[in-house]
Amino acid sequence: MSNKSSWSHKALRVDLNKRHATVEEIPRKWQEQYLGGRGLNVKRLFDEVPAGTDPLGPENKMFFGVGPLNGTHFPGQRFNVTAKSPQTGILGDSNAGGFFGTELRFAGFDQLILEGESERPVWLYIRDGHLEFFDADDLTGLDTWETNHAIQKRVGDDRVQIACIGPAAEKGVAYSGIFTNLVRACARTGMGRVMAQKKVKAIAVRGQGRVDVHDPDAFSRIIEAVDEDILNHPDFPSRIVLGTTRLVTALNSLGMLGTKNHRTGVFAAADQVSGERLAREFNTKQKGCFGCTVPCSRYFIVREGPYAGLRSEGPEFESLGSFTSRIMNDDLPLALKCIDMCNRAGVDTITASACISFAMECFEHGILTEKETDGLDLRWGNGPAALRMLELMVNNEGFGSLFADGVREAARRIGRGSEEFAMEGKGLEVFMGEPRGIKAYGLGLAVASRGADHLRSEPFFELLDDPKLGQERFGVPEAALRMEPKGKGRVVKYFEDWCAISDALNVCKNTIVCMEVLPFDRAAELVAAATGVEMSGRQMHAVGERINSIERLFNVREGVRREHDTLPKRFTQVPLPPECGASAGSVMEIEPMLDEYYAQRDWDVKTGLPRRRSLVALDLEEEAERVLALGIELPE
Repeated sequence: MSNKSSWSHKALRVDLNKRHATVEEIPRKWQEQYLGGRGLNVKRLFDEVPAGTDPLGPENKMFFGVGPLNGTHFPGQRFNVTAKSPQTGILGDSNAGGFFGTELRFAGFDQLILEGESERPVWLYIRDGHLEFFDADDLTGLDTWETNHAIQKRVGDDRVQIACIGPAAEKGVAYSGIFTNLVRACARTGMGRVMAQKKVKAIAVRGQGRVDVHDPDAFSRIIEAVDEDILNHPDFPSRIVLGTTRLVTALNSLGMLGTKNHRTGVFAAADQVSGERLAREFNTKQKGCFGCTVPCSRYFIVREGPYAGLRSEGPEFESLGSFTSRIMNDDLPLALKCIDMCNRAGVDTITASACISFAMECFEHGILTEKETDGLDLRWGNGPAALRMLELMVNNEGFGSLFADGVREAARRIGRGSEEFAMEGKGLEVFMGEPRGIKAYGLGLAVASRGADHLRSEPFFELLDDPKLGQERFGVPEAALRMEPKGKGRVVKYFEDWCAISDALNVCKNTIVCMEVLPFDRAAELVAAATGVEMSGRQMHAVGERINSIERLFNVREGVRREHDTLPKRFTQVPLPPECGASAGSVMEIEPMLDEYYAQRDWDVKTGLPRRRSLVALDLEEEAERVLALGIELPE
């Protein structure tokens, strides 16, 4: 063994006003408490962005973070971007794979901090520990692909890794993201909009450094075991061929594929837009993130029809379902065109499609007419009209400008009962699963720290439908039954903590969590081998609890309470229709699940506020005191 660590312990702080950068030492205690990535980012966000900050004001800061496994040979590496969200007004955070995060680590940094605002458009070039500023006037207006290619050409290196924004962010679309490797997207919560406000078009990174681990032999032994578990997992064959697009068929068969703006869980044309059809007719080869042993992405080509010649990477399930079942579109090439437009313009496909399905339901009920829609006939399944509406949205023009801030704000502007059709939570639109058929996922959406997002918990466990496992792992047989509300608070809390570890290490949840290859005990062993910091599995679990708790404190500062931890009435009061088969008749019993969840976290059941004693136990006493100083009473 050695004294080496996979952490660099260095952050690059960039003052955009002064065009100046400094290298800072990251406190080792922070890295031990938060690991990196999402964890270290939210710690900085809590400390450095005051309560009530305008998300589009100069006081908002952006944090790009990687974890202690980036740059090693651990399979499948990612990075996080964190700021206060202009879309939701609470915690903004997003995560992407590809190669950018690992390159940032090769360049010598565990974290990049952007503060202030540039006077004019710039792009940043980080190369082996040094930063250069370049004017970006000539890049303004370029899409994400064009920006990527222009910078590669400019630096004369096609291996440079670039994270950039598209024209939608520059035009003020709140749900715009940050894109790298063309289609790998930090898409949710509007991080691209914040970057545009700071007038940063792109960040290019190139590093020739290496990452050494503390105990190479032990580290390699654990990686070998992880790889073996992945390769032997029963889901491996389908994941490597279909990726997450396999879920279109799987969820549809169970009556829980988000369809017609979540009016139902079954799409009659699912076979025409499925991952299986993609694999047969469009996909050409596979693609993975850095070091991944499950290359779940795919390149595709559309060979005929009006979109012949379209070629790109992906899509994932969320994007595929978003532009098919959600809007009742059975034209797969058109859906691929919509997804490509989102990627190039730089926007979140979930929010974009939710805006369209919301508009279609408003159109169906006469709340919107062709007079308001710029002549668009927004009947369900009208793919060309959906594509045109999307074009207006990403350009923030005409009818599309009504949706520049997402569904919640559009419903507020339209009024007239349209709020009933806005499928969002805390300002973030719901994913493509049907919460009434997967109730732990539904609870996870309700309590998620960045709004109604499934990736904060990923409680796949309930899909096992095995009461014996529910009893063994959570002490409640119903915990493993997707249609039962009991035990779901325990499941969601556990998986939230696990997902927080995955994002702090910045590795893929598809393997770490959903394939269960890195439980807390093994994660502790791996971190010890990488960094030299010894901790138990229980201590590793506490890191996940700490991350979720400080995120809750951040949101509490911004006004979040129990009444905000909910879902639209469609999920809590309207049963799934009979065609949903095994899921028919179900609703989300949100209140008892919330009670159980808060009790598991030792948060106040009445208000949803963390108890001071639970924060002290997680070494968050100082953070609790700062919230108390704002006049917010935390229960003992």
